Amino acid sequence: MTDTTTLTRERADLIESLRRHRGFLRFTVRGLTEEQAQQRPTVSALNLAGLIKHVASTEAGWVRFAEGGAEAMNRNWGPDAWSRHWHLQAGETLAGVLDEYEEVARHTDELVATLPDLDADHALPEAPWFEPGARWSARRVFLHIIAETSQHAGHADILRESIDGQKTMG
Repeated sequence: MTDTTTLTRERADLIESLRRHRGFLRFTVRGLTEEQAQQRPTVSALNLAGLIKHVASTEAGWVRFAEGGAEAMNRNWGPDAWSRHWHLQAGETLAGVLDEYEEVARHTDELVATLPDLDADHALPEAPWFEPGARWSARRVFLHIIAETSQHAGHADILRESIDGQKTMG
């Protein structure tokens, strides 16, 4: 775990925010069975294990962007991309997804702590949801990861409450 006591306040705040929202997301699967973690308790196609898998994959992709630009993101889109990114595949388990998420988080935290310049930026990949020619700094990438994690932790909280009434807060 990255020691935040020697970092600038900004870097320590980014890491602590990441850790807090990741913690909320991880909490939603505490005590669940594999079957429960893969249930679809609402009309949505989302399930808790798949949601955590998606958040880990998304964080890893954005960190690759911060390190090397759009080419490094390797989105790996294809006809079955949605299923691969949002649902566990044969042989995948909740524990495995959580372990992978922990590895991604460690790498992100280390990058936040050691990246020479949070203002370093890269052109965003071409996509209909990005303004043409837009660039994001590493700082903006980390803020985006916090927002994504927070949003999906809220989704996860709803799913968990639908499964057994457990809430992340309250």
